Amino acid sequence: MNTLGEAWDWLADSAHWSGSEGIGQRLLEHFLLTLVCLLISCLIALPVALVLGHLGRGGALAVNISNIGRAVPTFAVLVLLLLTPLGRYGEGPTVVALVLFAVPPLLTNAYVGMREVDRGVVQAARGMGMTGGQLLRRVEAPLALPMILAGVRLAAVQLVATATIAALAGGGGLGRIITAGFNLASTPQVVAGAFLVAVFALLVEGLFALAERLGPGRARQGRP
Repeated sequence: MNTLGEAWDWLADSAHWSGSEGIGQRLLEHFLLTLVCLLISCLIALPVALVLGHLGRGGALAVNISNIGRAVPTFAVLVLLLLTPLGRYGEGPTVVALVLFAVPPLLTNAYVGMREVDRGVVQAARGMGMTGGQLLRRVEAPLALPMILAGVRLAAVQLVATATIAALAGGGGLGRIITAGFNLASTPQVVAGAFLVAVFALLVEGLFALAERLGPGRARQGRP
């Protein structure tokens, strides 16, 4: 209990919130790293999932291959990448490791969402003369949107929690607060850093949950 009180005192100290090593700067670094990795992951996974889901071929193989990444610890991938020429490029290894970690839930959810679209609706759209591209953009993707957003939500929360490994490769983010606490043998600082990561992850989870509730997919479900 005393450690929790000391961690709260550490967080309440205004000196820890300012400067290049302060919480504000580390939080911004963590947010930007998460955002960049999430955007790259979406650009890689979602087009593949949407096209394969529309065609109905090759999706299971792609999902199984992407899920292999879940069996390999992200930290192990980061260490291996640091030993390659990519290790010379700042946070490049961290970004690659996190993107590989985020692709599976994005690909899986988007593909499943596309395949779960009512086939009767799809056939009706084809009967109206829609082309494959129109069918994908106007019918299948909008109906699969709730599942797609669920995948993005899962990937975002996982990235927030896992982006702390950036500190191990010399990068920024909230992980630097935790590693600095270990180096200083300051348990309150370690607990404070972990608390900040947990709160950030819960905040991201809440924002995506709100977006899903207010999204067009939920609006259609509630329409009589």
